[in-house]
Amino acid sequence: MNKSTNNRNPFKIYCDLFGHNYEVSKKITSHVKEYTCKCCKKELTTNSNGNLIELTPKYKEINNLLEDFYNRRMMYLKNKTFVHQLTNY
Repeated sequence: MNKSTNNRNPFKIYCDLFGHNYEVSKKITSHVKEYTCKCCKKELTTNSNGNLIELTPKYKEINNLLEDFYNRRMMYLKNKTFVHQLTNY
């Protein structure tokens, strides 16, 4: 005879009833962010269309690469602007 146990997380039940309470957990770029629910710790991210989707290992890797590329690009543009300002004096 199988014993049925109900091991549901009470926070999961709260999210099922009232909806998730997402907060930005990581800002990848100005358009792409990762979100985490404060209650059940469910993770989401924005896809290329701007829709929220579940954060899978594939999307984590994509976001890490995108963040690295974005940061390098911003540093390049920042240095380029700085050098341009120095040469104009």
